Amino acid sequence: MSSPTVPSPSAAPTGSLVGRLLVRGMLAGLIAGLFAFAVAYVAGEPSVNASIAVEEAAAKAEHAAAHSHGAGHGQAADPAEEEEIVSRDLQSTAGLATGVLVYGVALGGIASLAFCFVLGRVGRFSPKATAALVAAAAFTTVYLVPFLKYPATPPAVGNPDTIGQRTTLFFLMILLSVLLGIAAVVTGRRLAPRLGNWNATVVAGAGFVAAVTVACLFLPGNGDAVQSGFPAAVLWEFRLATLGIQAGLWVVFALAFGLLAERLLAPRPAPVREARPAPAA
Repeated sequence: MSSPTVPSPSAAPTGSLVGRLLVRGMLAGLIAGLFAFAVAYVAGEPSVNASIAVEEAAAKAEHAAAHSHGAGHGQAADPAEEEEIVSRDLQSTAGLATGVLVYGVALGGIASLAFCFVLGRVGRFSPKATAALVAAAAFTTVYLVPFLKYPATPPAVGNPDTIGQRTTLFFLMILLSVLLGIAAVVTGRRLAPRLGNWNATVVAGAGFVAAVTVACLFLPGNGDAVQSGFPAAVLWEFRLATLGIQAGLWVVFALAFGLLAERLLAPRPAPVREARPAPAA
């Protein structure tokens, strides 16, 4: 029984094959997005609702204090009486599903293109193993490293005047993390002939951690990302939920895309039919 063929370092996917892998990557991203939506709805929405409740309570207290001091005449109405443009129920269901699914499909397509570039160039790994490596690298560089510097915060918690600055810093951290990750991979490949694969991987990984640490030290922090007095338990639950959503999305993508790519790149051999003796004349 023959085993699936493992791509050689020179067996990079051709143009037509890249398109088929791209479609499978987007499909795997859709599957991962469905799983991430379920996790976000079950684990993430309670902390979001609690955060909104804290914000509404603070707004009501501020409104009541303004009225008690005679400064509320001619101002805006009670925040509780303001009409919502989009209901909270719609935001937590259809809105959340749309955002997560589009996010999953987009990341699945990008990750599949990265898979096409990496396959056969970083070692003689099977398509499933390569998909797992790409997913792990994407989760680490795109989310985990920026999360350690700028952790997620619930909506309406930070200072709205600095949201643009905080968004810019977060995307800058993503860009630095991705570039440093690519540099670590290139460095590991160049050191492998002299140090061996294991030692080169350790050196490149240590260099990546050191470079990320330096970047985190030099980049400014988000001192006003969370208002004082916000419940620490709600903040902790929200951050754990967001981390779990991202981890689950990339794990499901690695499993789904690895299976789809394996079937495309290493199909099962056709069963060998037993030769039958020719009929006698």
